[in-house]
Amino acid sequence: MKLWKKAAGALKDQNSLLITALSRRTHLRSPDLEAAVIKATSHDEARVDYRNAQRVFAWARTSPSTHLKPLVWAISSRAHRTRSWPVALKCLMLLHGVFCCKVPAVHRIGRLPFDLSDFADAHSSPSKTWGHNALVRAYFNFLDHKSSFLYTDLKEIRKVKLAGPEESIMAEIVMLQRLQSLLTLLLQVRPQAEGMRGTLVLEAMDCVIIEIFDTYSKVCNLIARVLSRIYGASQAEASMALLVLRQANSQGDELAEFFDFCKFYGVLNASEFPKVERIPEEDFREVERMVYAGVEEESKAIVVSESGGGGSVLVQSSGKVLTTVVTNKWEIFDDDLKSLNGGNGTEWGIVSVRSSDDPQPQRQPPHVYAYKLEIPDLITF
Repeated sequence: MKLWKKAAGALKDQNSLLITALSRRTHLRSPDLEAAVIKATSHDEARVDYRNAQRVFAWARTSPSTHLKPLVWAISSRAHRTRSWPVALKCLMLLHGVFCCKVPAVHRIGRLPFDLSDFADAHSSPSKTWGHNALVRAYFNFLDHKSSFLYTDLKEIRKVKLAGPEESIMAEIVMLQRLQSLLTLLLQVRPQAEGMRGTLVLEAMDCVIIEIFDTYSKVCNLIARVLSRIYGASQAEASMALLVLRQANSQGDELAEFFDFCKFYGVLNASEFPKVERIPEEDFREVERMVYAGVEEESKAIVVSESGGGGSVLVQSSGKVLTTVVTNKWEIFDDDLKSLNGGNGTEWGIVSVRSSDDPQPQRQPPHVYAYKLEIPDLITF
């Protein structure tokens, strides 16, 4: 049965190569490039064609303006038609290698033009291939978000460079959150079933480990930059930075567990990963102090208290600074009384404001004059 599947896969590859050789060259199709993609993504799960994969990467690096569109079209067409997990996994690995070529044109791809989020192998029973199906889906989910991230990466970098100091730190925190989201998706790409320790799966995990190296180093560098400027941050920025630091510590524990698993599984690049450093506790305490101090300042800014005469008093208080009091108990000074007594015939009423339980009534003015204003009728017919 296994020999029959291998022969059927080789026959499908030869048929695809024959069709490609007879196709015409257009702005979206290159027969030579398509042939290299087909050979690099063969049905053979026990072999990885490094030679043709390197040819594809060389085309992408040397002339991206000419070969990038045909390359993406060839990989997308191959991944869209296949129902074989080795072909799907090799297509994702090949596209991942194109992303790692550091070609600026790759940033314009955006979301991937194919969908493997619900991939299922059609050549074996689900009980045998569910682990490979889950690996393909998780790998595709990461690459789809990675491609979208690259699409907006240049815009975010320009925004950080052009923004002022106050705006750039917020942009860096947002970039940190997006990188941490990518790292979370990366940690989900792992074999989950028994019997998956094959050449192709181990090679895919090597690619994932290299990507984790790159993403985690970017996260660490951005955290160092944010912490160096945290003293000039606002309370909102400090709150977001605190969430990022907590997420970084949590991901550090997940990374340590992930690499222990990869070392046990036999992934070669996992043995080269350095020790995961945790964020110093004093940095946590300093950011928390900034956040909670800002909350306390806001809570002490306005204090509501009950006045002795039954009214509410709003007191703005912040230590030994001037205070502002707003109350419904009005006090009239002698100058105001003189100006009121020298009126021009306007009708005034007398309202008593002396409290019956006031211990020192002599400190209050005897009467407060309230002006009786007659509201005009503004509605006329």
